[in-house]
Amino acid sequence: MNRPPEPGSRPRVWAIGITKLRDLFRDIAEEYDARADLRLVSRGYEDAVNEIASAGTNRPDVVVAAGSNGTYLKARVDVPVVLITPTGFDVMHALARARRDASPVALVSYGETPAEVRRFVAAYGIDVVFAAYQSAQDAETCVLDLRDRGVKTIVGPGLVTDLASQAGMESVFLYSRASVRSAFDTALEVAQATWGEAVRRHRLDNVLQHLRDGVVALDAQGRVEAINQRLALVLGIEPAAAVGRPLLELAPDLVEAVPDAEGESLETVRGISYVVHRGPLVDNGVTTGTVLTFQESRAVERLDRTLRSRQRAQQFVARYRLDDLVGACPAIERVRQLVQRYAKSDATVLIRGESGTGKEMVAQSLHHLSARRDFPFVALNCGAFPEALLESELFGYEEGAFTGARRGGKAGLIEAAHRGTLFLDEIGEMPLPLQSRLLRVLQEREVVRLGSTEPTRIDVRIVAATHRALTAAIEAGEFRTDLYYRLNILNIGLPPLRERHGDILPLAAELLCQAARREPRLAARIRSTRDALDVLASVSESLGRHTWPGNVRELQNVIERITVELADSDDAALTEAVLQSIAPELFERPEGASNDAALTLRQRSRRVEADEIRAALEAFNGDRDQACEALGISKTTLWRKLNAAG
Repeated sequence: MNRPPEPGSRPRVWAIGITKLRDLFRDIAEEYDARADLRLVSRGYEDAVNEIASAGTNRPDVVVAAGSNGTYLKARVDVPVVLITPTGFDVMHALARARRDASPVALVSYGETPAEVRRFVAAYGIDVVFAAYQSAQDAETCVLDLRDRGVKTIVGPGLVTDLASQAGMESVFLYSRASVRSAFDTALEVAQATWGEAVRRHRLDNVLQHLRDGVVALDAQGRVEAINQRLALVLGIEPAAAVGRPLLELAPDLVEAVPDAEGESLETVRGISYVVHRGPLVDNGVTTGTVLTFQESRAVERLDRTLRSRQRAQQFVARYRLDDLVGACPAIERVRQLVQRYAKSDATVLIRGESGTGKEMVAQSLHHLSARRDFPFVALNCGAFPEALLESELFGYEEGAFTGARRGGKAGLIEAAHRGTLFLDEIGEMPLPLQSRLLRVLQEREVVRLGSTEPTRIDVRIVAATHRALTAAIEAGEFRTDLYYRLNILNIGLPPLRERHGDILPLAAELLCQAARREPRLAARIRSTRDALDVLASVSESLGRHTWPGNVRELQNVIERITVELADSDDAALTEAVLQSIAPELFERPEGASNDAALTLRQRSRRVEADEIRAALEAFNGDRDQACEALGISKTTLWRKLNAAG
């Protein structure tokens, strides 16, 4: 049965019989009204087969029939057929009735006469002629032959007794109400068992239909037992029509593509790449079939990318945004414009600048503004690791790749940055052998772990940074030319703090506010940038006069010292003397350096203007027109101010 039961429904039972058997069915039908949807069919053989075939969705769950008619149906319909079997009491009772009417008596049965019936007759010393038939035509011949042999009464099923009556002989119907009831009870049990199987199959089919992968289950002969809609669509077939048919017939190219051995393989079926898994179907320890699953390789790659992008997501995050880049000088404004513009692209970016100028802050800002913002930002300082350790950290390794390798292997930082941004700080310090491997990653967008031969596809944006002049490193043979041009697609130059005189005090105030938020003892005293500027006002000249070789990082260190000094006392004041005691390097003058303190106000102003002009020229890569436009001056004024500053 193919249909699962509906709530409150009864099994459909068709009782198929003619003449006497039909009448017997009718006599006991009412007894089964509450338990079965019983239909009496007065047809036999081919007519009965056609009746079942044309029933469609109303076809029976089980059929009850007898004799040659039942055997004929059993071989030709795909519905369970329960045969009515006469009991020993039926035979004894029928023979007893026949002996009263006339003698001799013949017992005619379909097929061979059961041995137990012969023993039963012999045990009671009954004089009976045994006969059997194989078909309706054979039954008629058998009856006429018995009549010619002088048999007066025949005991048998409905077909035989009807033929005996037509031949002028006495007949006794073999089946009783008890044997028919027994057949009906068996039919109901078969229907319930079939329903249970249909429920299990329906549930399994629902599971298959909800799978994202294509699935087909085959029997031992390669015939389809179940197939889901996803695979059927790929093959261009109807799932219901495929059941029972050989898969080789439905999709010969598919069978040829799938390996015979169990396990997984990558195959191409009808132009689409699949990861195919072949496994056995086992019943009670015996392999009875095969199950094949087809997963699109693209779906596997998407899942792999998603899983890798979520790994260590909390560890690899970008903390800085473009708003954290403090400063209002033209060079910094130019940097902001470039970050916003380059964030829309996926091209590799090279950030140039002295140590401490904020290269990683710019890289994180790029990531935050890009379409990759929801994925990892992974930073690696290429100068902080020995070559062997840097290689394993960057590319990852397989289990057993080297002594001490972690069990199960480890994904490298390139894989960890999948779908996000990989920031390679101090790229100029990367050893030459690793530069070659990195170049391949940039070209092929795939990475091979140490100890492995299988490449892993990656989707990552590279942002590199350096404080070195890479062109000089190329000339010295310390940096690959091809890698340089792979990295230097988009370019951002960060000005040193000594060229940003106007930004020193605002930067110091912002850093002091951040430090105050971490120090509870300063929270009430420094609540805003204005408060921080008031605290720093007395030392602003000293802060502005220093050349800051360590750039913003050095300024941050000095501010931390100021924070500790101010936190020691609620009324502590920041003076030049205090600053000199905690940061003496700000007051040390390099040998041969000019004495800015001796300069007039006009001279210092000219020097500041010249520094801003040089920063603008650096920001615009030496383009005088753009620098003049940003500063709002003419070219003549630009050269005059530079010359005036010396």
